[in-house]
Amino acid sequence: MGNHVTKDELRAELECQAQRYMDVQGGEIITYAAQPDPERKPWRKKASLLDQAFEKEIEKIEKDLHAKPDEHSG
Repeated sequence: MGNHVTKDELRAELECQAQRYMDVQGGEIITYAAQPDPERKPWRKKASLLDQAFEKEIEKIEKDLHAKPDEHSG
């Protein structure tokens, strides 16, 4: 028993059901376009230990500069 329905037959059946729904029940049918796949986010390099150490040093230097701004001037 091969009950295979082709795409065209399925489309025709769905079209008939949609038409019947609109005619008999007065319903409104909204069809939506397929949504595109979301774009992949750009690849980001994971920070190495050296990168992390560099960031910490920069933060430390900035903190020192903000802590005593008058000491270096004059």
